[in-house]
Amino acid sequence: MTRPGGAESDRRPTLPAAGICAVVLAAGEGTRLRPLTERLPKALCPVGNVPLLDRALARLTGLGLSGPAAVAVNACYLGEQVVQRVGARAYLSVEPGSPLGTAGGVGRLRDWIDGRGVLVGNADAYLADPAAPPGPDIATLLDGWDGESVRLLGQPAADPGAPGTFDGHVFTGFSLLPWRLVRDLPATFGDLVRAVWRPAEAAGRLTVVGYQGTFIDTGTPTDYLAANLHAAGDGGLIDPAATVTGPCHRSVVGAGATVRGAVSRSVIWPNALVGADEDLHDVIRVGADLTVRAA
Repeated sequence: MTRPGGAESDRRPTLPAAGICAVVLAAGEGTRLRPLTERLPKALCPVGNVPLLDRALARLTGLGLSGPAAVAVNACYLGEQVVQRVGARAYLSVEPGSPLGTAGGVGRLRDWIDGRGVLVGNADAYLADPAAPPGPDIATLLDGWDGESVRLLGQPAADPGAPGTFDGHVFTGFSLLPWRLVRDLPATFGDLVRAVWRPAEAAGRLTVVGYQGTFIDTGTPTDYLAANLHAAGDGGLIDPAATVTGPCHRSVVGAGATVRGAVSRSVIWPNALVGADEDLHDVIRVGADLTVRAA
């Protein structure tokens, strides 16, 4: 079953009486983004000069969910960086050893969730809707929820029958889970697709809510660049604390970066260096020595 989304979602939703909390999943290794994620966890990779994790937390704030009583973040791979970035903004669940996956990460937070419904978001999902700010843009996911069914945020798939789709839709980063399905999740490795979503779908208890804006899964260098270019718009985005003396076309340049050469359709991370003799196109530059091609 599919529920439409819409621009009328430019408000905070009416939360169920039982209450809702939120979990941002930020523990993954981001293997498809290597070697970028050898330096930063995927959740902290910047899109439009804002770490993906900060974008997720801002979206939750836009829904009225903020602080360690209402929002949790899990961490594992390069977890100390995630912990430092989150600070006191959310409850932290640091997973020992290897990441527990989407289901295990939520299962490890059962005592903190404690009877509430839980909005689960992937930190690496880039969402942007010109008709509504972050938070209100996904408010239809929560509106009118019965507290018992599973909801997924989604968009129509190019191939509605392709594996991994739900009611002809691709998942776009946020799901809403009832406590009855969370309370039995073990704190062991597992994914929500097999543990919760598909069983709910088979039981007729899963609904896809349409997302009207742009969604990009930032899991590969190509998609990561695409998300940055979308966030920057046609004119590009240069942080005021960057130094740019070379030609810069439709690129994202982070704080403290120095660009002496030419860059086009590229992402220059904070404090990175582009030499005067360089001409970069469709790449991500990190530091002075790492260039990752997006194609």
